[in-house]
Amino acid sequence: MKHKIKLIVIIVVVIVAVVLLALPKLDSSENQNVQSNTNAPLPVKAYIIKPQTLANNVLTSGTILANEEVELKSEESGKITNIYFKEGSRVKKGDLLVKINDAELQAQLEKAKYNLKLLEDREYRQRVLLEREAISKEDYEVSLNELNVVKADIELIKAQIEKTEIRAPFDGIIGLRNVSEGSFVNTNTIIATLQNINPVKIDFAIPEKYAGIVKTGDLVRFKIVGRDEIYTAKVYAIEPKIDPLTRTLKLRAVYSNPAGNILPGSFADVELILEKIDNAIMVPTHSIVPELKSQKVFLYKNGQAVSQNVEIGTRTDQRVQIVSGLKENDTLITSGILQIRPGMPVVISEFD
Repeated sequence: MKHKIKLIVIIVVVIVAVVLLALPKLDSSENQNVQSNTNAPLPVKAYIIKPQTLANNVLTSGTILANEEVELKSEESGKITNIYFKEGSRVKKGDLLVKINDAELQAQLEKAKYNLKLLEDREYRQRVLLEREAISKEDYEVSLNELNVVKADIELIKAQIEKTEIRAPFDGIIGLRNVSEGSFVNTNTIIATLQNINPVKIDFAIPEKYAGIVKTGDLVRFKIVGRDEIYTAKVYAIEPKIDPLTRTLKLRAVYSNPAGNILPGSFADVELILEKIDNAIMVPTHSIVPELKSQKVFLYKNGQAVSQNVEIGTRTDQRVQIVSGLKENDTLITSGILQIRPGMPVVISEFD
């Protein structure tokens, strides 16, 4: 029994000794494998820099406005006696649209006209007598003044009668009416709206950094929601002030709208066409590595990743203009950006 226990102890000691001798070799093998994996080049995608033409366009949103728009209201309170327009119809400048009751004013006008005839006759007789020196000049001037007062009263009444007539201030399309014949209206009642939609205007805003580039005459492309057509307008007015809240510059363009199918109030996707830049260096947006006060990219050089500081310019949806730091035929690394460190071995798996 003692011999068996002794034999077991000897066997255990031998096994422990063998394990202790093998451990350094295993650690060495694992370290070699880790080192081998660390030194293996990282597969990356690359992009060869080629200059291209950059259309420096600005994408924004805008609103369609009528060329002219007005709410039709009466200058005088009263009852509507006639409505002369049809809803949705075209009218010409000066067309009579609505008539307000003016019976009382017409009666005052007739009375003033009768007085005018009497005073004209009296003024004539007084003038003849003055020429014969039968009356004094003062008596004649009293008659003349009474005549002129009545003439002024007549003009005043006519002006008041004109205020009972609502006429179209410009050519356009009249909207839906909010009143009927017999309705009583005051100066705040909106009878209908009148709009001139040939042409139409497009209001939109751009970031203030473009304020020194944009100018009147620049072209604008825009689309209306629900339509595939692309329309071209032209900038004709620029707000001479940056909005301090949004830091944007407001612009207004005009489109002829000959068919009249673009309606005011519509939402528009607007593309402002600015200057074109020839030989611009454009790189994928995801290849840029932002730093605290700069931007950088990684270039492929002699099997290694090399860090390169760059200055960026105009951005598009998927690309960024590089103003300085890169040149034609540079090989830009576009994948694995977060894993790469300067000097790390890399291998190009494919080109973008």
